[in-house]
Amino acid sequence: MLEHDVAPPQRLCASAELEERGRAVSFDVIQWREHVRAFALRFDGRAVAYLNRCAHVPTEMDWQEGEFLDRDKRYIMCSIHGAVYDPLSGQCVMGPCNRGRLTRIELTERDGEVYWHPTRDTKPAFQD
Repeated sequence: MLEHDVAPPQRLCASAELEERGRAVSFDVIQWREHVRAFALRFDGRAVAYLNRCAHVPTEMDWQEGEFLDRDKRYIMCSIHGAVYDPLSGQCVMGPCNRGRLTRIELTERDGEVYWHPTRDTKPAFQD
């Protein structure tokens, strides 16, 4: 694949695997030639995905594998420094992330499946 080509949508999981405000599905991507974890979850009926990187300090945020939401299941919360993000926009709403934002990965759902969409900067992990 040439550098300017973008891979087609990548199957992530069955739609049913993303339970409302439940455990996220984690997956690997390559961003700027580095392997990075990403996650997808369902919030208010929408499937959303982000790189698993806090805007405050680029570290993985989950409390345990796939656990990103706070105790009340209202916000994505970084387990390291407590930065709090709106699940639908990825925008920081409280904490040391200031006006930062999580890096979104575009998702679509069709025929009971969830797909993520690679970009020039974020590619499937099996590609170089």
